[in-house]
Amino acid sequence: MAHTICIANQKGGVGKTTTAVNLAASLAISEKRTLLVDCDPQANATTGLGIDKTSVKKNLYHGMIGNSDLDSIIFNTEIEFLKIIPSSIELIGFEVEMMSHSGREMFLKNLLSNASEMFEYVILDCPPSLSLLTVNALAASDFLLIPLQCEFYALEGLGQLLQTVKHIKRSLNPDLKIAGILLTMYDKRTNLSIQVAEDAAKYFNNLLFKTTVPRNVRLGEAPSFGKPIMLYDAASIGSKSYISLAKEIINKI
Repeated sequence: MAHTICIANQKGGVGKTTTAVNLAASLAISEKRTLLVDCDPQANATTGLGIDKTSVKKNLYHGMIGNSDLDSIIFNTEIEFLKIIPSSIELIGFEVEMMSHSGREMFLKNLLSNASEMFEYVILDCPPSLSLLTVNALAASDFLLIPLQCEFYALEGLGQLLQTVKHIKRSLNPDLKIAGILLTMYDKRTNLSIQVAEDAAKYFNNLLFKTTVPRNVRLGEAPSFGKPIMLYDAASIGSKSYISLAKEIINKI
């Protein structure tokens, strides 16, 4: 039975895709059968694993509108235990086309229903908004992982996300749990990072992962080479951080 983990925060630039790609890769390197689902029309997770989004003829959009079955939209990656369902700009059309459909929040859950027998972990990378795509991802998930950047206004909007989670639990997915909050872009040299970490510990101590992800140049470079950090620079602090996070996830979930 797969554990489905949604990586979401409506703020942009908090490390959602970096976390989705590298957590998925770290789980796969631990020989856990893992599926990464790119739910963002920007398709950054797709390109981050070296897949040319313009050359993929079938992607998540085709699965969600019912034109393709699950098997036909799952692609291999460089890592043996890691598969991906890619995205493309076409996914924007899902929100427009399905807005009037009843049960529109459950399309992704229905599509992934057979994935639980094929994988141990399913990681969903969400767009930076509380859109229909994000609602679909939350409705399809067992757990929510929230990346929180150690920057000004970091906690702004988190309350809105947590309210959305309460609404999803009431109306669509009563079993949804918060896996934890992951501090990203942490820089121990700055007072701001230290202050955000202290505030997060004060308000969300029981939800914080022990692992924090530091600012790391190599972590920022890896996507431009179409590789997760552990294939680009396994010795980097960014790689070690996500491997540590994967171990926490495996032990916790």
